[in-house]
Amino acid sequence: MTYKVIKAAIPDVLILKPQVHETEAGFFFESFNQRDFELSTGLGVKFIQDNHSSYERHVLRGLHYQIQHPQGKLLRVIKGTVFDVSVDLRRTSPTFGRWVGCQLSSENHRQLWVPPGFAHGFVVLSDSAEFLYKTTDYWYPEHERSLLWNDPAIGIDWQLKGAIPQLAPKDAAGKLLAQADCFD
Repeated sequence: MTYKVIKAAIPDVLILKPQVHETEAGFFFESFNQRDFELSTGLGVKFIQDNHSSYERHVLRGLHYQIQHPQGKLLRVIKGTVFDVSVDLRRTSPTFGRWVGCQLSSENHRQLWVPPGFAHGFVVLSDSAEFLYKTTDYWYPEHERSLLWNDPAIGIDWQLKGAIPQLAPKDAAGKLLAQADCFD
């Protein structure tokens, strides 16, 4: 199989390690194969949109989600390093309000599956980083929500080591979990 699947502390969030073939000249791996993704994860999801983003050191984006048309996301970093975070917003889940994070980088080639029903965010730990990610639904700005990145009730350790994050206005204005729209 193309992917080794690692269940995160919240089991619905998956870390995928693709099989990378390295030589002295470089490396090769299949970054996505629908059949192998389904066989490895047991997920029968259909991806309908690809996104590419680039940010500088200490830019923190998130925590974003769509209350209607929730998106599952398959993320990977092709340049640099980020700390990627998912927060469970499914009220009926035993892990509601908990977060899980992992480092994604161009060196470790890891991918992260964030299922629908989760808020997603990341912070750039390298000088810059580029992300590629697939989504299971389209972006609907009217349904987008932001959970406050530093909500003390969630307590995310963003691995900033004292640095001040750079925030977009919508991320700085995110809602606390106690006031946020969540999934039933």
